Amino acid sequence: MTKQSGQREYFFDSIRAYLMLLGVPFHVSLIYSSQSWSVNSPHASEWLTLLNDFIHAFRMQVFFVISGYFSYMLFLRYSPQYWLKVRLERVGIPMLAAVPLLTLPQFFMLKAWTAKIGDWSQLTFYQKFNALSWDLISHLWFLLVLVMLTITGAWLFKKLRDGRQLTDYSELNWTRLTLAILLCSVIWGAIRRLLFIFEPQLLSNALFNFVVMQTLFFLPFFILGAMAWKYPAIKALLIKPVPWTFIGSALAFVAYIANQTWSKGEGWLYEIDAVVSMMMGLWMVNVVFSLGHRLLNSHSPRVTYLVNASLFIYLVHHPLTILYGIFLVPHIGSNTLGFFAGLVFVFGIAFMLYEIHLRIPLLRFLFSGKLPQK
Repeated sequence: MTKQSGQREYFFDSIRAYLMLLGVPFHVSLIYSSQSWSVNSPHASEWLTLLNDFIHAFRMQVFFVISGYFSYMLFLRYSPQYWLKVRLERVGIPMLAAVPLLTLPQFFMLKAWTAKIGDWSQLTFYQKFNALSWDLISHLWFLLVLVMLTITGAWLFKKLRDGRQLTDYSELNWTRLTLAILLCSVIWGAIRRLLFIFEPQLLSNALFNFVVMQTLFFLPFFILGAMAWKYPAIKALLIKPVPWTFIGSALAFVAYIANQTWSKGEGWLYEIDAVVSMMMGLWMVNVVFSLGHRLLNSHSPRVTYLVNASLFIYLVHHPLTILYGIFLVPHIGSNTLGFFAGLVFVFGIAFMLYEIHLRIPLLRFLFSGKLPQK
């Protein structure tokens, strides 16, 4: 059995919560970015486009490292069967509950008040099914990926737990780790390129993208998190600040912007994006973990509140952001003012809804996957 840490690592909880809450400024800034989204302001903002791209380039990679870390920790605590049951309940129930309660109404909002869906009556059955898949999964995609990673982890974690510990990874350094993730990004890019050549229709299929491509993309980060729990040397490597990972993250972000600006979808946009995003995501793990370990590794009731609220806030913020974009954005002339007003609008209503749902046991269960304690 792997030795477990006796001290709670508050900085991991804090980072996970803040990464979830970053979904709000990410989607509000998306309205004002140059990216085409469900709703957009009449004129794009350069600084909000940069902010949006920066959040998008690293946030979920770091999140899945933490997810892998805690998932493996719980795997060692329970039997594999009970672990799988608990993890699927905690992830799957909020995902399934959010579809009828959040993303289905969101779909009808988009269909009625925006041009995103298009002429529904002219779509074929497959086009309707695929459009529904994109819009009903929507921002819940990371929960679906977590379900897939949990199912995969039931096998991979058993191999990791029972495998002979031939090395303690004390010789691992950032160069070797970077090369390992670089190889993963190249493999992912090669798979996508082969699909683009031989089965291009799969790349526009929502379920295939979420279940297969996104799962494959984030799998290395999920496994890295699990290995960081088992091997203290890997965890120490991720937490200790390394100046060149800070520099590398900045350079990777420049490369990310350049690729988004000059590459085309029919070219190598997505393959280059995979390489750059995986590199930036890995190096930002060090940036975020080292800063979090230094600044956030203490107990705080307010942070605990945010940790508990973060999933609910993330789930409800997306339709609130779309409502804000549809009805209020057209009446605010300044993009910067609109962005900050959007944060107040979305966060304000989301936290009010969170407090209401805490008082309704059924909603608490649906949005957490946890049975109410007697």
